[in-house]
Amino acid sequence: MKPSAFDYERPADLDGLIALTRREDLFVKMLAGGQSLGPMLNLRLVQPDLLVDITAIPELKRVEETADAVILGACVTHADIEDGRVPDATGGALPRVACGIAYRAVRNRGTIGGSLVHADPAADWISCLAAIDAEAMILGPSGRRAIPIDEFMTGVFQVALEPGELVEAVRIPRLSLGARWGFHKISRKTGEMAQAIGAILHDPARDVLRAVIGATESVPIVFSGAAPLFSGSPGSGLAKAFDASAAVRALEDSGITDAVDRQLHLVALKRAIDQAARP
Repeated sequence: MKPSAFDYERPADLDGLIALTRREDLFVKMLAGGQSLGPMLNLRLVQPDLLVDITAIPELKRVEETADAVILGACVTHADIEDGRVPDATGGALPRVACGIAYRAVRNRGTIGGSLVHADPAADWISCLAAIDAEAMILGPSGRRAIPIDEFMTGVFQVALEPGELVEAVRIPRLSLGARWGFHKISRKTGEMAQAIGAILHDPARDVLRAVIGATESVPIVFSGAAPLFSGSPGSGLAKAFDASAAVRALEDSGITDAVDRQLHLVALKRAIDQAARP
C-alpha cells in the first residue's frame, strides 16, 4: 500500500502553522517524526488532504529551564533526551525511559510531542510523563493552555485537543534530589510495543507519591495519590509496603479481568516499585 494523494506544507513559524490548522475545507494532519504516522499513511488508515510538516519551526524544538521545571518543545526527539542533549530535570529517569523506546533509528526521528498526540496506550511517554505529573502545553487559535498529561489522553488514539490546537511543548517538573523513581515495561521482544507498563514516583520533599499502570486497553490507570497501594503509607519502604490487592481492584475496575493480562500489569508495577526501592 501507498498513501492516498495529499498536499504538503512546511511552515517556518507558528503563525503560518496556525493559519493552516484553521482551514476548515481540508482534513489537515501534522507530521513531526512520522514514526507512527508514516505506516498509517501507507496503510491508508489516515487519509489527509494536507500534510503539515512542523519540523522547521524553531519554537517546537526549544528548551527552557525554570527553577521548578524543564520545558521541552514538542519536536524534541527521543534521542535528544537519551543522549543528554536537553537538560534532565528527573535525575536520569527520562533518559532511561527514552533509551528503551523501540530502536535507535526510531528514536532519532520520533518526538516526544508526536508520541503524546498519537496516544497509543502502549507507548512509553504517556505513562512515564503521567507518573512524573508533567503537563502538555497547548497552542491553538484561542491562545495557550496547559493540560496535565494524566488528563491529556482521553481514549485509544484520542486526546483532549480542540480543532486547530497542537502540542507546543511538554513541561516536566524538577524532581528533588531524594526522589525515587521506577519504570518497567514488559514486551515480547526488544523494540516492540509494551504489553504492560508500571511506573512509580516517590518524592517526599515535594509530598508526591504517584503510580501508573500503563499499556492497558485504554488510558493509563493513574494513582495521583498512590498511598492506597502502600497500605496508606510507604513508611516501611516502597517494596515492603506494596499492597497488590489495591492494584488488582484498580485493574478490575478498569475492565482488565483476564488473569494473565492482570498478572502482567501487576508484575510490571511491582518491578517498577522494586527499582524505586533500591538504594
